[in-house]
Amino acid sequence: MASSAPLLQSEGGKKKGGHSKASIFYGADEYLEELKKKYAHDHEIAALKNALPGESDPNAAGVAASNDKMLKVEKNNENRSHKTNRLFPTPNKPDPMPKNLAFLFTKITPEQMMYMWNVLTAIFVSQCTMVVLYCAALATFPDYWWTCTLTFGIPFAYIAIQNIYIDHDVMHGATFPPHEWQRFLTHPFADFFSLPWEEFVLEHNRHHASTVDLLEQGEFGWDPEEFHYALQQWAGPFGENWYKYMLTVPWIPVIHFFGLNDTGSLFALEWWCHFPDEGAGGKCNKEFWSKWVPRRIKHNAFVMSLWACIWLLGTWPLGRPISEGWRFMFTVSFFARCGFSAAWMFITNFTHSLPWNNFLAQDPGRTWPVLHDVMALVLGGKHRWNEMLFHDVHHAFPNAVGTLSQRGRFHGWQAVHDAAAEVLHRGLWKPNGDEETQMQKTQRKRSLMMKSTRVNK
Repeated sequence: MASSAPLLQSEGGKKKGGHSKASIFYGADEYLEELKKKYAHDHEIAALKNALPGESDPNAAGVAASNDKMLKVEKNNENRSHKTNRLFPTPNKPDPMPKNLAFLFTKITPEQMMYMWNVLTAIFVSQCTMVVLYCAALATFPDYWWTCTLTFGIPFAYIAIQNIYIDHDVMHGATFPPHEWQRFLTHPFADFFSLPWEEFVLEHNRHHASTVDLLEQGEFGWDPEEFHYALQQWAGPFGENWYKYMLTVPWIPVIHFFGLNDTGSLFALEWWCHFPDEGAGGKCNKEFWSKWVPRRIKHNAFVMSLWACIWLLGTWPLGRPISEGWRFMFTVSFFARCGFSAAWMFITNFTHSLPWNNFLAQDPGRTWPVLHDVMALVLGGKHRWNEMLFHDVHHAFPNAVGTLSQRGRFHGWQAVHDAAAEVLHRGLWKPNGDEETQMQKTQRKRSLMMKSTRVNK
């Protein structure tokens, strides 16, 4: 649940040593120091985060820029895109900062970082508990397979959606876990093998470095999500080309289900074909065997062990031979994939589609209030729905703001919604002489509609 205020300790709640109660229990003060060390070790993440639009991550400030193709913004000597010839845009961060917007750009505290990792850990524990209870239900009521399965499956798919949103919140605000073992808990139910947490963070930041304008995918380098965007935008404007999209758009949920998303197996294979960059002279990257391969092995050993346990739960507890454990395992995987696929379709496909952004330009909050309420319920709350409504704000300020759903956890969805609307009205990018993109025109139209609605209330 999102709280209405930041999870900060008051001055009176601090001990004499300058440590808050939370920091003594969780090691939050030391966590910031550890973050800097981890960024130094995972310099690839630091370099890519520092290359994103706007300000860099302060905890990664000591890491130099990288010349590796996968870790930098692709542009020419004039700071322009090789693809569109647009200048790399500069975010229009409010200056001076109004009081009503300051909270949106304030760095989250160590206590808030710890809170998000605790939520992520609680989700994993909940998922494991649900699987065990599902097994127990089937063992107790063998004649009610559909009742037991749907009672388990629908909530399990729902919590998978929450899993992705907290993953997204964490990677943009508290990139590294306070405890090493927590990095294995981020998305093990998504598929039978997948990217380790650090590479999950890397590929997502690669997406942000490449695609700053929601409708100009891969503008500043390769975007791991480009295949998805091709399926929904390859034929031009949707209106006169709707029949062409009928050939490709229906495949989007299918490829998500089979793992072509950030937490899936097919996506992992795609990423591993691109990262890490080769070393000098075409040699193997110097950290490939020492860092990346061990991580991939450890992460996927944990993932496969988890699924092996689920396989075993589907055997003797249910009176089945070990050869039939797949029946239980595939059922669990089916509902998990439904949830993870739904979450990624919202974050990846909807937010970056022209029809969705045209729809937002009509101010649907005023004309379609019931739709907003229903979709907010599906995603887990209105603070999550803000991420769908203001994904362009997120792309303009991936480090300074982070995710809108993350901000909503600590400040309430309404305050975040109104602040994001104001930031949008001010313009997300500083004018640089380039012609406005289609997305910028849509944003201007939408901000005027929203401003007019607020004035008329």
